[in-house]
Amino acid sequence: MWSATLAFPSFVASSTSLPSYSKPRLPRIQASLSNYPLASKIMVRNLPFSTSEDFLQKEFSAFGEIAEVKLVKDESMKRSKGYAFIQYMSQDDAFLAIETMDRRMYNGRMIYIDIAKPGKRDFQQQPRTSGPPEKLQVPEEPASNEVADCWY
Repeated sequence: MWSATLAFPSFVASSTSLPSYSKPRLPRIQASLSNYPLASKIMVRNLPFSTSEDFLQKEFSAFGEIAEVKLVKDESMKRSKGYAFIQYMSQDDAFLAIETMDRRMYNGRMIYIDIAKPGKRDFQQQPRTSGPPEKLQVPEEPASNEVADCWY
């Protein structure tokens, strides 16, 4: 579904007029305090309630090396809530899994896969709060009997 490509137009010119460039590189999005690229975590939605983490590990490891599988469970019922997060070691593996598995039928249900949105846990810091803006202290000029020379 999602794919990102970066292409540069080729110019015909002599090698002395233009510097030589290597192949274009895609930008890597890196979380500030994480060891994995930010876009390498995917969210799988609409899973059957009987899904297990081991099954997800087995199915999605075909697309690349998986760092973590987190199946979100209901605390009181101890069963799946129907969605999971899968952390890949690289962005390319995550994009391959999205392109291959998105909108596929699984146990009679169509599953949806997207890149997971980062939360505050991904950066391991509390959000900063701020109060009202500080008042600027403007120095007062001594009163003088001069009239300002300005036209409005």
